[in-house]
Amino acid sequence: MPSGLVALLDDVAVIARTAAASVDDIAMAAGRAGSKTAGVVIDDAAVTPSYVTGLSPARELPIIWAITKGSLSNKLIILLPGAILLSEFLPQAIIWILMLGGAFLCYEGAEKVMEKLGGAKHGKTVDDEITDPATFEKQRIAGAVRTDLILSAEIMAITLSELDLPTWWERGLALALVAFVVTIVVYGTVALIVKMDDVGLRMLRESEITNVRRFGVFLLRAMPKLLIALSFIGTIAMLWVGGGIILHGTHEVGFHLLYDIAHGAEYAVAGVAGALSGIAGWITYAAISGVIGLALGAAIAFLLHNVIGYEGSH
Repeated sequence: MPSGLVALLDDVAVIARTAAASVDDIAMAAGRAGSKTAGVVIDDAAVTPSYVTGLSPARELPIIWAITKGSLSNKLIILLPGAILLSEFLPQAIIWILMLGGAFLCYEGAEKVMEKLGGAKHGKTVDDEITDPATFEKQRIAGAVRTDLILSAEIMAITLSELDLPTWWERGLALALVAFVVTIVVYGTVALIVKMDDVGLRMLRESEITNVRRFGVFLLRAMPKLLIALSFIGTIAMLWVGGGIILHGTHEVGFHLLYDIAHGAEYAVAGVAGALSGIAGWITYAAISGVIGLALGAAIAFLLHNVIGYEGSH
């Protein structure tokens, strides 16, 4: 074989190995970064079922599909190009965007807590009477996609802050991978949740097997409790993630007090927890993050509603 062709084949093999290594690096980086977005993902999954509450069961899956497409557009068309440009030309802005999104999560979580404790509700809620189903459905989808844009921006910013990839296209592929996987997981889970009662009803009506009918009854009874639990988990996730972002962000920009207090408490609890040191320390840090998130969110809500006069929407 001519030596020139051998050299060419060697070059191709090197390029192929390099590309394969890059793919592995991108997948590993996406996995590590994606795990950091867990709190926001929980919140997203917890919030979304409320957008099909009160609508026809036949419209639940089409609505979720419409929200899914909106979410993918948010991540891949709107946020991904902006994230790549930021990482390439203005990486120092990422931490400030993260903190802005974290503050929004704190505000949303605190407002939910205040409403549960008897505070005034601001703007439209999912409990409002439905007078025009078609218009209401469009409003629900639009509201869900707007909310998703905020949560997706947090997911993309958190992912970007965790990536350590050298080139813009590798970061772009990792971001796209996280965006796609998170969207499918979140809205696939939401679809299962909102159809759980329909599955249970069908089991109860159509099956002649006693255990299947009993499981159908279990699903029917579990659905309302699951939605309540998801609402609670979503609120906690908002405060925990938002507060944690603020703690980390203030530390990154040079204000260390809150970060040092939280980590000092984490290490102190871990030091006396023995075999449970890891989980006890993490819970301590998460709890302090949540308290800080609640305090900040309450302050923002007070400022918006009592000083600026903003009514908001849900």
